[in-house]
Amino acid sequence: MKLAPSLDMRLLILFLLVIGTGFNSKLSAAETQHVIPTSSKNIAYIVSDMRIPFWSLMAKGVQDKAKLKGHTVTVYSSNNNAKRELENTFRAIQQNVDGIIISPTSSLAALTLIKFAKKANIPIVISDIGANSHDYVSYISSDNKNGAYQLGKLLSNKMLARGWAQGSVGIIAIPQKRANGRARTAGFMQAINEEGIKAVGISQQASFSYQETYDFSIAFITQNPSLRAIWLQGSNRHQAASDAIIDSKRQGEILLISFDAEPIFLKLIPQGILAGSAMQQPYLMGQNAMDSMENYLLGKTIDKEVKVPVLVISADNIDRHIGTIKRNVLGMDTILKE
Repeated sequence: MKLAPSLDMRLLILFLLVIGTGFNSKLSAAETQHVIPTSSKNIAYIVSDMRIPFWSLMAKGVQDKAKLKGHTVTVYSSNNNAKRELENTFRAIQQNVDGIIISPTSSLAALTLIKFAKKANIPIVISDIGANSHDYVSYISSDNKNGAYQLGKLLSNKMLARGWAQGSVGIIAIPQKRANGRARTAGFMQAINEEGIKAVGISQQASFSYQETYDFSIAFITQNPSLRAIWLQGSNRHQAASDAIIDSKRQGEILLISFDAEPIFLKLIPQGILAGSAMQQPYLMGQNAMDSMENYLLGKTIDKEVKVPVLVISADNIDRHIGTIKRNVLGMDTILKE
């Protein structure tokens, strides 16, 4: 009986077809020991989706730090498409880059990308999302679990202060196949469970569209009379959830909180339209990813994992953190100095 080729074998065949003879020369290089560079290096940054502000800010952090250090970065946006992400990886390898920084579409997809980079002897730094592999030189991540835990505590306190101990929360989540998504859910659930607040369900985003988030929000509101809060695990569709609350005539009765941030949050949080946000620092994460890559190429010892703190922001503390938010969260005022 003839067996079908494995997934890795099919991907390898595709790999060879895409990059042709360039793979042979790169494999030859893989047979030698890693060489510590003494000059400017070419780095590829393969990012999940540059159309999303979070990722464009992370790319800016990578690029700004590389420019400061005299290196060149080429950014490849995968537009949240795993096939395009794989093609971008092949292109980067064909260009004989010195290192690849990846913000993958999923932790599973990262596994395949790492395999091919390793075959070509190209070091990988993972910047957020995570990977179902440890064959990277460094993994930069937000402290998603603790950030979500602190946000859950913030929400619980606000609900209890309003006498909503019997109220519930609807969660609109990023895909739970992502390690960061699972960490956010775990931290948040731990916090609200400790306070006796119940979650009525988790709806996972797929298209990340306005309509998807609006429909999820309307479903939570109409199907759960006890609903007192909606938690968005991403920030870019906050308007959809807000519109759903308004259209349902539940303003003031349902709190809205978010993970991540948008520039308009600097107004929405003080105004009380948004009860709070757990803000990652994508610009700082991008800088850390570039630092890890450069230090590895220089032969320095680097941390296998780097966790960047998440800022949990409400109307009570936004003024104290405004400088950090503008620089590391939103990418404003980002002139780097040696």
